[in-house]
Amino acid sequence: MKVEFNGNYIVVTKEGSDSIFRNTGWGLSGNQGESRFLYHLKKLLNSMGFDLIKKRMTKDGHLTDEGKQYLRARKPSGDPKKDIAIYNPRWAIEGAEVDFNAEGKVTLQVVYDIFSPEQI
Repeated sequence: MKVEFNGNYIVVTKEGSDSIFRNTGWGLSGNQGESRFLYHLKKLLNSMGFDLIKKRMTKDGHLTDEGKQYLRARKPSGDPKKDIAIYNPRWAIEGAEVDFNAEGKVTLQVVYDIFSPEQI
């Protein structure tokens, strides 16, 4: 995977050795493909100096479907560029793994400085 931050978006591009993420259709959200994709993205970003966790949005109090997952900073780091949240804005339409597998890239939404009073 190769990542590129473009303003409020992150473009994740598939490379030759990357996995194919499939949706098995079981479980709470029915979208294990996106869950595995976010897990691999989290590992990559954490190796680049971020401290992200993958979590269900409803567990953080967001009013979304209970299966929707996202990546967010574990705790405030003091750096607005590292205190981020990353999610799929097209989650209700299709999982991020669909575009990643078919097109070779996917665009995700990024929110910066998530621990600031304006974001809370």
